[in-house]
Amino acid sequence: MTTSQTPPAKSAAPRWSDLRDRVLSGLAMLAVGVGAVWWGGLFFAEIAVLVTGLMVWELAAMTAPERPREARVMGLMAAAVLVAVLWVHSPFMLPVLALPSVIGVLRPRRDRGIFAGYALAVMLTGYGMVALRLGLGFAAIAWIVAIVVVSDVAGYFAGRTLGGPKFWPRISPKKTWSGTVAGWIGAALVGLIGVALGGDWALVWLSPLLAFAGQMGDIAESWIKRRAGVKDSSHLIPGHGGVMDRFDAFVGAVLMLLAVAQIMPLPLGGG
Repeated sequence: MTTSQTPPAKSAAPRWSDLRDRVLSGLAMLAVGVGAVWWGGLFFAEIAVLVTGLMVWELAAMTAPERPREARVMGLMAAAVLVAVLWVHSPFMLPVLALPSVIGVLRPRRDRGIFAGYALAVMLTGYGMVALRLGLGFAAIAWIVAIVVVSDVAGYFAGRTLGGPKFWPRISPKKTWSGTVAGWIGAALVGLIGVALGGDWALVWLSPLLAFAGQMGDIAESWIKRRAGVKDSSHLIPGHGGVMDRFDAFVGAVLMLLAVAQIMPLPLGGG
């Protein structure tokens, strides 16, 4: 007597295997981030300096893995430079933000140009976050955070659920067009909420633009990791890898917002 066995259904567990760690780590970071943004002032600046220093450390470690001590020194120097620029609070100090990039390329390392460019982007992002919080208040940073978080969550669930064509498979093989577009839609909804709360209608088109810039920041970091031959920038955050893995989208979004601010008034009030 023979019995036929129905093969077990393919488990969807691997698709969501990282969800628990992502949620727990995300909630912890969100709690710290919201508290820092709300508190503002020195506390927010300290968080920005810490994140900036850790990102430069991770970047230096990926581009010169044979010199871990030097990477730590680069991270500390980046934090110290940002503290100095924020302390003096003068536009004449802004070129000093390029110091980690300059120092970093004087030593042999993989992809010197990439290190210099991304280190400068990280420094500008750290400075920009503090400047935006100081100049435009809580709402500006909360808006950026909401765009990055909502577009990331919408992209994660849409990409894992719908799948479909890859957005840029050579650099970021997990990203799909469905997830990318879902991120834009989620960001547009954030903009609409901002309008409902009294914001300008420009938020509706500017929010997806920042989401797209954030996605490009994510892809840029994926490219750097791929060139370095690593999966994560470090292992500091369970479920997320390193600090760059979590804050890469902020680099793109903040730099885009700073660029937009040079050509038009931002549709946000101070506070």
